[in-house]
Amino acid sequence: PTTLKAPFLEQFTDDWETRWKPSHAKKENDQSSEEEWAYVGTWSVEEPTVLKGIEGDKGLVVKDKAAHHAISAKFPKAISNKKDTLVVQYEVKLQDGLECGGAYLKLLQDNKKLANEEFSNASPYIIMFGPDKCGSTNKVHFIFRHKNPKTGEYEEKHLKSPPLAQITKTTSLYTLIVRPDQSFEIKIDGESKKTGSLLEDFSPSVNPEKEIDDADDKKPDDWVDESQIPDPEAKKPEDWDEDAPFEIVDDEAEKPEDWLEDEPTMVPDPEAEKPEDWDDEEDGDWIAPQVPNPKCDDVSGCGPWEKPMKRNPDYKGKWNPPLIENPAYKGVWAPRKIANPKYFEDKTPSNFEPMGAIGFEIWTMQKDILFDNIYIGHSVEDAEKLKTETFDIKKDVEKAEEEATKPKLDDKPTSDSDLKFMDDPVKYVKEKFDLFITLAQKDPVTAVKEVPEIAGGAAGLVILLVALIAGVLGSGAAPSKEQVKGAADKAKAAAVDAKDKAAEAVASGADKAKDEVNKRTTRSQAS
Repeated sequence: PTTLKAPFLEQFTDDWETRWKPSHAKKENDQSSEEEWAYVGTWSVEEPTVLKGIEGDKGLVVKDKAAHHAISAKFPKAISNKKDTLVVQYEVKLQDGLECGGAYLKLLQDNKKLANEEFSNASPYIIMFGPDKCGSTNKVHFIFRHKNPKTGEYEEKHLKSPPLAQITKTTSLYTLIVRPDQSFEIKIDGESKKTGSLLEDFSPSVNPEKEIDDADDKKPDDWVDESQIPDPEAKKPEDWDEDAPFEIVDDEAEKPEDWLEDEPTMVPDPEAEKPEDWDDEEDGDWIAPQVPNPKCDDVSGCGPWEKPMKRNPDYKGKWNPPLIENPAYKGVWAPRKIANPKYFEDKTPSNFEPMGAIGFEIWTMQKDILFDNIYIGHSVEDAEKLKTETFDIKKDVEKAEEEATKPKLDDKPTSDSDLKFMDDPVKYVKEKFDLFITLAQKDPVTAVKEVPEIAGGAAGLVILLVALIAGVLGSGAAPSKEQVKGAADKAKAAAVDAKDKAAEAVASGADKAKDEVNKRTTRSQAS
């Protein structure tokens, strides 16, 4: 363990359970089963299993996938950063990758009701910081809750353009620095990724507008908005023919010499054979399917030749009078401004309210997310020293191990997030389908958005291809038509079954989506 001191510094030594307590609360506004919405995800402090790094170095690990996890630790005493710098720094190691889930922390508001066992999404927090990814969403959250000095209500302030999260299996170090001059900085692995101001770079803004539109002000009935009008004195030219067609026949065109006018464009497939199970009495006379005439491939064309169309040089279309400046134009109307009755000015939003605990409250599709070396304090220098003692050392060890165990170019990817269809078609479809079903049962909107391959109906085609590739071509011999037909029938049946299961998952998930559109949302409601 480090000899550095801080208001809160956690390296998950053997006595970690005296500080950290898993939550036994349930998600707020829960209308479904207790099991689904309870924080059933388990935690463990252990060494990494992927790219081990420093021997004997342990961290806090998320042990279950597709589950809600919540754990927190109270600070020895409340942390206040009024007129002082606040530094938040911690390590994240995504041992199983991250396709859909969060790995952010929350600094909880210090109050008398603060209890580890009751920590949930509804627990009021001051700062939420860290990586979050699901499908196309990829960002490092920085959200702070600001108290309106007039109403006493809290409002979340979101960083407008957050940096991208770093999705690797090596350890990543996330650092947030908030200074008394209202500036902030986000670092990843010690490198600055985002700087800005609490007063300018968050939405909604900390301070409301001094003036607002007067809701009672109405636009006068005689107000003229049109800046231009048709010229009332303009007249259509006498030679303007509105009925002239856009295209006319090209009378100068001549039939190409190699045009085969007596050859049809489509002919019966000479290789087609009547199926053995075809019954003329029940199915009618068998007719071979049509295919493009091969004689037409190397010539200009086949069949009856007709002169092509060309652009009509006399075409002018419908006539409209030209526009002129409107002499009655008064400009763009806007309501008058009045003083904003809700206006206030907070020049020091960096003076956060006292923070009494730290918590991880997340939902993730991937397990084995590891957290370590958490620093909450006021010294940028001490945070840097901790980085040098821990992260810098393990990063070098992990990189060396990663390089030594790097798979050959012809190796199959081991991470589901790296898997491509052509690497392993069967596994690709299975992983995508499993992800869609899990998401759909919790939130159909997220499932459709994040796994469009399944939601968009592509599952049938993909499964059909997989069936043909794996079931027929896997034998090594060229498939017969009967084999292809049989494989296709099985693939179609599998596709229908997949479609039914997906529809069932979406239907069941839709009932649950009424109370919470996104199960992954972990931010609390305003207290």
